[in-house]
Amino acid sequence: MSVAGSEEFDEEQGPYLGEYDGERNEREERHGFGKAKLPNGDKYEGYYENGKRAGQGTYRLKNGARYIGEYKGGKKNGQGTFIYPDGSKYEGNWVDDQRHGYGVYTYINTDTYEGEWQNHTRHGQGVYTYIDTGSKYVGTWVNGRREGAGELVHLNHRYQGSFVSDVPKGKGKYIFDIGCEQHGEYQTVEQPRPDGQDDDDAVPILIPKWKAGRLTAITIHRPNSEQKKSQEQQDPDAAAPQEGEEGAATEDQPSEDPVVSEPLAEEPTPAAEEEPADDEPAE
Repeated sequence: MSVAGSEEFDEEQGPYLGEYDGERNEREERHGFGKAKLPNGDKYEGYYENGKRAGQGTYRLKNGARYIGEYKGGKKNGQGTFIYPDGSKYEGNWVDDQRHGYGVYTYINTDTYEGEWQNHTRHGQGVYTYIDTGSKYVGTWVNGRREGAGELVHLNHRYQGSFVSDVPKGKGKYIFDIGCEQHGEYQTVEQPRPDGQDDDDAVPILIPKWKAGRLTAITIHRPNSEQKKSQEQQDPDAAAPQEGEEGAATEDQPSEDPVVSEPLAEEPTPAAEEEPADDEPAE
């Protein structure tokens, strides 16, 4: 990802460091609070330590971008907010000028990603929200892509399964609000080429295709029932009612499974899997 034309100016380079109004140490280095107008037109207002930006500060780039947050050793380190020239914004942790740790990014289309970052990219556990549809991806990211276990949450259904290279792949299931879930598998298939494009050397276009399986009632987790079953297995005699006692208490009985009274006329069609917005702009 290019960062050309958007980096902060290194105040150690060149004989001329621009204009500065502020505190200095005994070696005449910028030290303490000060205001600087740098040779490239950028401006900084905040704290210095031995000639380098350190502590809280605000850096305004000439292209309209700005950073408000913590510095260490002349680089963004700690908590800070960067507002980019296109209006997108990152609020979170920084390490050596990189988005790294936990943070929230609001994209130009107002989609949001909230979660873990590594070396400027989405990496770890995070939630991406698609503003147009209200859908969300909740799960694992690797180098900016959806990878591993994840869940796509839509308006009236959700998908749980695995993702490979940003697309669903392998076994999973769709859970519908009407009280049923459909098990199946995403398989990778080659998309037919447009008419007239029969180049044998062309790279095939691979897309995920849902292969529907069985339709069942939603599985409900009942901890009390599982605990009772475990106790019965450990001590079968204790589970049987004693003479003169009534049967098992009603509150321990599991409620009936939800029933889909009528099968679906057609296999439910999964919503199209949305792609996250492109990588956020460079600083």
